[in-house]
Amino acid sequence: MGLTGLPAADYLANLQALLPQGFAWPRAQDAALTRLLLAWADELARLDNRAVDLIEEADPRTTGELFGDWERLAGLPDACVLAYGVTQTAAQRRDALLAKLTARGGQSAAYYIALAARLGYTITISEHKTYTVRSKVNDPLNDLPWRFVFTVHAPLNTVRRFTVKSAVNEPLAGWGNELLECVISRLKPAHTHVLFAYQ
Repeated sequence: MGLTGLPAADYLANLQALLPQGFAWPRAQDAALTRLLLAWADELARLDNRAVDLIEEADPRTTGELFGDWERLAGLPDACVLAYGVTQTAAQRRDALLAKLTARGGQSAAYYIALAARLGYTITISEHKTYTVRSKVNDPLNDLPWRFVFTVHAPLNTVRRFTVKSAVNEPLAGWGNELLECVISRLKPAHTHVLFAYQ
């Protein structure tokens, strides 16, 4: 947003305006009183700028100093990220924070596809149907429990590459599907079972 507080010169002018009139209250730049007021003005300007910084820190999209506190409050890094030692870029960490704070959840295939996309994976989902008398002859012979099973189809190796937004200490590439499996398995409805198929 680019907000800034008042500069010290404005605070100095305000402090000098509060002084009584007369020779005992000089306003010259080299006067001892002016130097004393300037020291106070510098501190007031510093506090004003820190207050403006607080506005930026109160928003997870722009926070810098309080980013760790925002992550802690949101329960991040994700248990799956920690379990598999996945290195997330600064941009990925901020995206994860914003996603966690704004997530509404879901059970649809579209929800899991979007979730995987945020993690850097391209997937499709197929749902299994129970075999009935109306099923085609070549349909799989799935009994009733199969209606609670869905399959996630993903590439065998998804490579997440270094980008312009990456920090200099981040790896040039990362791959593996453990994070995808962990996150989807953790967020799926409790009564369902998920299978992973890699091409």
